[in-house]
Amino acid sequence: MKKLLVLTCVFLCLTSLVAAEMEEAPPAGSTGEKLAKMFVSLLAQGDFEKATATFDDNMKGAVSPVSLETIWKSLRDTLGDYQKIEATKAETSQQFRIVFVTCQFQKQRVDVKVVIDKADKIAGLFFVPVQVAQYSPPSYVKATLFQDSDVTVGTGEWILPGTVSMPVGKGPFPAVILVHGSGPNDKDESIGVNKPFRDLAWGLASRGVAVLRYEKRTRKYAAKIVDMKELTVRDETIIDALEAVSLLKKTERIDPGKIFVLGHSLGGMLAPRIAVGNTNIAGLVILAGAARPLEDLILEQTLFQVSLSGELTLDNKKKVDEIRCEVEAVKKLSKESSPTCLLLGTPGSYWLDLKGYNPAGVAKTLKQPMLILQGERDCQVRMDDFNEWRKVLSSRTDVMLKSYPTLNHLFMEVQGQSTGAEYQQASNVAELVISDIAEWIKKY
Repeated sequence: MKKLLVLTCVFLCLTSLVAAEMEEAPPAGSTGEKLAKMFVSLLAQGDFEKATATFDDNMKGAVSPVSLETIWKSLRDTLGDYQKIEATKAETSQQFRIVFVTCQFQKQRVDVKVVIDKADKIAGLFFVPVQVAQYSPPSYVKATLFQDSDVTVGTGEWILPGTVSMPVGKGPFPAVILVHGSGPNDKDESIGVNKPFRDLAWGLASRGVAVLRYEKRTRKYAAKIVDMKELTVRDETIIDALEAVSLLKKTERIDPGKIFVLGHSLGGMLAPRIAVGNTNIAGLVILAGAARPLEDLILEQTLFQVSLSGELTLDNKKKVDEIRCEVEAVKKLSKESSPTCLLLGTPGSYWLDLKGYNPAGVAKTLKQPMLILQGERDCQVRMDDFNEWRKVLSSRTDVMLKSYPTLNHLFMEVQGQSTGAEYQQASNVAELVISDIAEWIKKY
């Protein structure tokens, strides 16, 4: 890393020289990010002639294509092979646009800091360790209005650690159980520095709604889960959600008649199934819940991510073809078939448990009220799913559906198109979402 830092010192001086010549700062924006990403792509391709063509005159005088190649080679020698661009972040500083292109190398992540002048030329270049942001509670969280306490969800071999965020006061309070999306999530549903379930828990508790969040079984007991040959969605999600309902029903200061289940993503998709036949659940809140088969979404998400590269490489084509084959295998599964291999990374039993499940259709049979929310810029669960919920449930007067034009899959603000890369940038669940959920719960 010392070698890496030495290599960037030249560029530090160049930036200060050009700054004195600039009069006003150009706005930060997508043009700068596009240039910075293109520059990194040229480095990765080994086209150092084209890469230096993006430099301003000062940079061209200081860094030739040969020296840029030496710098890139030293970077790879230190960090291992370049793998991909993970995210970009743009800001302004004095007279410049500054774009941080977060790159994944074999051994660690690095920010390629590209300084761009108002003529859209690169005036400075740095390779710096990724700055790890810290989680910051949003302004709508009022820490004096609630208290967190540790609890355990379930019993026996699958007991899970959890936290109840309880409003201050005598109660009884309405309560919400947070049910995770896909993957081995912690109780905050952490992704990068972001903690959407903590935002939801603390935001709702600040508004008089108690919230229970807990570690997902596939995270707490990952090794045991891997060894399970008959894993189902009931094992992964549903059993623990029902255990959480039972826990809250006997928790002091909780109104046992006002316990709601809030599911996000996969949790939203499964929320109707969690509620089937359970009179202890007062209502459902569904955030970005898929209404279509899960395997179709996986293929759709794969195609979207491949499309971001701009071209279908042989590796990407192979990846897409493999996913298509596995999706077809999932659709052909039956109780009589018992594949020994994993399909889409999961045992056949998992897909059989989901086979024929129609989330919106099941929701229509429920007596509980429902609040269904969707970010319109969600790149994982699309508006097609939200529209399916609307089509099936629009006749229900106790179902409220609402979408948010600028929110992504995490219900956080995103500028422009969401790609998922922005999940690595610090943000919080939008306050309007918190307010809408709190008001709806109190209504029922």
